[in-house]
Amino acid sequence: MPATVNLKNIAIILNRPRYPENIGAAARAMLNMGLSQLMVVDPQNCDLTRILKMATHAAVEVIEQMQVYENLQSALETLNYVVGTTARLGGQRQVIGSPAKLAQKLAPISENNRVGILFGPEDRGLTNADIRLCHELANIPTAEFSSLNLAQAVMIICYELRAYNQPQDNIFVPRLANRYELDGMYAQLKDILVRISFIQPDNPDHFMNNIRYFGTRMQLRAKEVSIIRGICRQIDWYGKRCYQEGVKKSRD
Repeated sequence: MPATVNLKNIAIILNRPRYPENIGAAARAMLNMGLSQLMVVDPQNCDLTRILKMATHAAVEVIEQMQVYENLQSALETLNYVVGTTARLGGQRQVIGSPAKLAQKLAPISENNRVGILFGPEDRGLTNADIRLCHELANIPTAEFSSLNLAQAVMIICYELRAYNQPQDNIFVPRLANRYELDGMYAQLKDILVRISFIQPDNPDHFMNNIRYFGTRMQLRAKEVSIIRGICRQIDWYGKRCYQEGVKKSRD
């Protein structure tokens, strides 16, 4: 991961939201994901009681620091980069892709630049005039019904921004068998399978190729090769013992 998203430089902008409850729920979603800058443009109803009811006491600080603007242009003045969110595609709405790709794109930009993620009103989203003020557009992939609740959309974007910053799990890869170990195992298998008449001695390599392909797909570990060779030795020992007992009985 070459860079992380600087969440301190990310602002969530709600443009002309209609319902105060959505403002509060968006603030709560932001807090869940570690974002704190909330900008609200020309809200239809900014009833703080209803906002705080959905924000809960935990997100009070986000609401207290919330900035309210009369128009979108003034809200964007101090931002260096603006990403608009849209459910409608085509025409002027050329999107950069999913929220995950958005996080990857913003990682280097957000390091030294203030970035705004812009969400439109609940009923109709961003207008063409709004998106002309954006550097890029992002779309949340959905099924046929593409309308998302405003706070849900905020949560999805914020989640992807935070998820991009999470350290990747170190995947443990055990030591795989080397070529010498594999060739020794295949030779031992061929010898045993020929002697128990599982494969024909006149062309054993033809069948052994299938076993080799199988072993390649399995990515056999050194320990697993050791187990297989141990099984071969046990088969060999048991076969010899049965033969010797058979010979002894025939003499008796």
